[in-house]
Amino acid sequence: MVNFNDEYGALVNKSGIWQKLINFFSFKKSIVAVLLMIILIGMGEWMADRFMPLYIRALGGGLEVIGVLSGMKNLMGALYSFPAGYLSERIGYKKALLVFNLIALLGYAIVILFQSWVAVLIGAFFFLAWSSVSLPATMSLVSSVMPSNKRTMGVSLISITKRLPKALGPVIGGSLIGIYGEVQGIRYAFMVAFVLGVIAIFVQQKMIKEAPRRGKGESFRNPFAMFKLITPDLRNLLVSDTIIRFCEQIPDMLVVMWVVEVNKISALNFGWLSVVEMVTAVLCYIPVAYLADRTAKKPFVLMTFIFFTLFPLVLLFSRSLPMMALAFIVRGLKEFGEPTRKALIMDLAPEDKKAAVFGVYYLIRDVIVSVAAFGGVFLWAIKPEINLLVAFGFGLVGTIFFAIFGRDMKNNFKPINNSSLEV
Repeated sequence: MVNFNDEYGALVNKSGIWQKLINFFSFKKSIVAVLLMIILIGMGEWMADRFMPLYIRALGGGLEVIGVLSGMKNLMGALYSFPAGYLSERIGYKKALLVFNLIALLGYAIVILFQSWVAVLIGAFFFLAWSSVSLPATMSLVSSVMPSNKRTMGVSLISITKRLPKALGPVIGGSLIGIYGEVQGIRYAFMVAFVLGVIAIFVQQKMIKEAPRRGKGESFRNPFAMFKLITPDLRNLLVSDTIIRFCEQIPDMLVVMWVVEVNKISALNFGWLSVVEMVTAVLCYIPVAYLADRTAKKPFVLMTFIFFTLFPLVLLFSRSLPMMALAFIVRGLKEFGEPTRKALIMDLAPEDKKAAVFGVYYLIRDVIVSVAAFGGVFLWAIKPEINLLVAFGFGLVGTIFFAIFGRDMKNNFKPINNSSLEV
């Protein structure tokens, strides 16, 4: 005979475990909506993103076109981030995210309808910037709904969710290429991306709750006033972060060519290498977030910069699939303290101006870093090995600068009031 009291006790125990998980991750309905939106849009984006150089080559574009695309990815993200931060302050993050999603859909539609490398560049103008353009609104949302001592955890949840489509997308994209070829396979990927983007809009509008906005943006009728928010501490982080991004972006778009063309590893295996990278990153996020929210943030950010620096060097000596796997593990480890870095920006920003600070920060950083993406192609044309060695050199400089001048933020942990949680 079933004992009712035993069943009830088990149910309460399960409920208690669930509540502990909710408390640990500080889940909120709006955060869950953002995570679903990131998965839907990210799956569409990453099915094609890593294979864009191959797609351009298949459509008749040369190495210089790939360089333009690589530079655009940084430059457009930078130029979009500034109005994105301003728009998020003026109309709120919910409406701003709707605008950004519609912009991405326009880019997908262009690539689907017109099969030429020119259409790819025009479409990329809209869809490549989604991650950057949505960042100020997303960080503003995290700041509004998460307790201050759980912000690193909130950013980590978003980072983990971003890695799911980054891991699975290239595998699906590589499979589509294997079945339908480089041109038609990637075109199908963009069709799926468009459908998922439409679904994401419905999820976002239904579930995200807009927080009350203090001042409704009156202080930013002049958007250029936002530049005054970059304090000396933020400036030191910005300088070191910018130099580190040179290390990342010089080889970034060309890694697929190093793997597939130089070392003759299949596109599908490249997709699986991306899975290795993302799994490595995901395994780091939660323990690092837990510690960073309770201790100092600088050591975790510094470790991130070290892994950024090591990746091009390890990749340089990777000529077989096992060595490539090691290189992509290092590439995954470069995400070690990325959520902590974003949380550090959040801590250093005025409490009611988070979106504005992120907009200005990423505008300055990515406009400068776009030069690295353009220059990386020219270094590659000289010799791929030169490209990787120069990237490693920038990594060393950026890491040393942050070690000396980066600010160490320490947190005083306070328990969360469970009654304030929005489940």
